[in-house]
Amino acid sequence: MKIYFLGTGTSQGIPVIGSHHSVCLSTDKKDNRLRVSVWVETDANSIVIDCGPDFRQQMLNSKCPKIDALLFTHEHADHTAGLDDIRPFFFKQGAIAIYAHNRVLKNLEKRFDYIFETENKYPGAPSVTENEVIQNIPFTVNKEEIIPINAYHGSLQVFGYRIQDFVYLTDVKTMESSEIEKIKNCNILVVNCLREEPHATHFNLEEVLHFISLVQPKTTYLTHISHLFGFHEEIQKKLPENVFVAYDNLELTI
Repeated sequence: MKIYFLGTGTSQGIPVIGSHHSVCLSTDKKDNRLRVSVWVETDANSIVIDCGPDFRQQMLNSKCPKIDALLFTHEHADHTAGLDDIRPFFFKQGAIAIYAHNRVLKNLEKRFDYIFETENKYPGAPSVTENEVIQNIPFTVNKEEIIPINAYHGSLQVFGYRIQDFVYLTDVKTMESSEIEKIKNCNILVVNCLREEPHATHFNLEEVLHFISLVQPKTTYLTHISHLFGFHEEIQKKLPENVFVAYDNLELTI
């Protein structure tokens, strides 16, 4: 399995437009973060989780050749706004399979109505095949099982996903103990950590380290990073063994 971090930033990315914050002015490439997304390549599948407004650039950077499934965690724009840019994949492959909570599918149908149109469809628009993700019901893509993991982004339900021994969670603030059981002892956990200060809808550093202690993954990578967290290298110094700050274009192999 190959894991490619397409983006590791929060909703505004880093640098933030117009910001003179020191992290936004950093010359370290690891401090430049596109909106959060990941590409997972297995023997059976090429899977992308979330396609935000930086999706086109992320596909060019990663050289992702195809998408067998596009999984959505939730409907916020930094996770969905790039949906139109699946067009090159559609032109090569046909309709792209998307997977999301029913609420998210309905939201996408409203915002990208021309993609979901079935009559008098504009010929340049992409098409998708919709697949509803339901809590506690694993699903398969090309016979490969994917386990949805239910969590909450403040009061908003979000899905994380387990693919083999890899777990991807973003925009998580709370999670029930029954869901934590689904991800215990995974090989690699990727999880959001916005900053050190508390936040209403995201894990901060203290919360995520507690969560990691419950899950006990072999290795953890933090994502959905805000510029307020600080410089990449400074964050890394604060982390315990086997916990790392992810960065854009990082590749991992299991």
